[in-house]
Amino acid sequence: MKYINELNEGDNLSDVYLCKFKQQAVTRNGKAYLNVILQDRTGTLDAKIWEPNSVGIADFDTLDYIYVYGEVSRYQGALQASLKRVKVAQDGEYVPSDYVPVSKFNIDEMYKDLTAVIGTVKNTYLNTLLTKLFIEDKDFVKRFCENSAAKSIHHGFVGGLLQHTLAVTRLCKIYTKAYPLLNHDLLISSALLHDIGKVKEISAFPQNDYTDAGQLLGHIMIGAEMIGEIAKTIPGFPEKLLRELQHCILAHHGELEYGSPKKPALMEAMALNLADNTDARMETMTELLEGQQPENQNDWMGYNRIFESNIRRAGDWQ
Repeated sequence: MKYINELNEGDNLSDVYLCKFKQQAVTRNGKAYLNVILQDRTGTLDAKIWEPNSVGIADFDTLDYIYVYGEVSRYQGALQASLKRVKVAQDGEYVPSDYVPVSKFNIDEMYKDLTAVIGTVKNTYLNTLLTKLFIEDKDFVKRFCENSAAKSIHHGFVGGLLQHTLAVTRLCKIYTKAYPLLNHDLLISSALLHDIGKVKEISAFPQNDYTDAGQLLGHIMIGAEMIGEIAKTIPGFPEKLLRELQHCILAHHGELEYGSPKKPALMEAMALNLADNTDARMETMTELLEGQQPENQNDWMGYNRIFESNIRRAGDWQ
């Protein structure tokens, strides 16, 4: 198959893709059409069906694998497909793994690295809490290793939550060496736990969308509650330690306008916020730059609303 990241303006589209999204819409002239988002493991593509009632357009639903025929054009700087024919693909006509984005790092190896970090946490209560969640709770472990860290923006792929958590934890490890006043066990535990609420905030692939709990509570609140529930099962878990741990989770986005119920009041919470933001922004930039076509890798990419700047790749000065 021809993957979405291989498409160019002017290409004919003739392959099977996952229908990530489907919505009826109306033009300014009152003509009905369909908005569709196609997905494979390399990304998504906005598509339009301008004649939804034509003979070549069969009935299909969101999350169906569909065979499409159409043309790729460019609209407002982004690629877009105009679909002329659509039909639902049958079992055997596609390979599901072609349509789910997956981390470029080995998931089993990342999980092994994460569990090794737990061994560096010497505080009995924190180590027990981490062990109960990341080792003993097999259902959680499966979701955690398979979940994305976001619906979009960064780490939006299978293994993304694990990859992001491990990266943040590694940064925090560096911080503990550079700033000895940091409480190692509290910071490392907070790093490992900071996004656990995302297993309940974001559904599994191929949906990878916000759940009711995600919409109503968000992963920060969910994660803090999960930690509280586990701590209750550990005899003698210190109340002060639990509050400090939960504070780091509640404050890890740093600012109220970024979704944190609290601003950092502990040095460990500040360090966690910096590590989380660093990995999120670096991964976002990585995904943007890696998405460029090889022939355009030294070109300016235009204004980016996330970074509020026109961005491009640095030159190769070796």
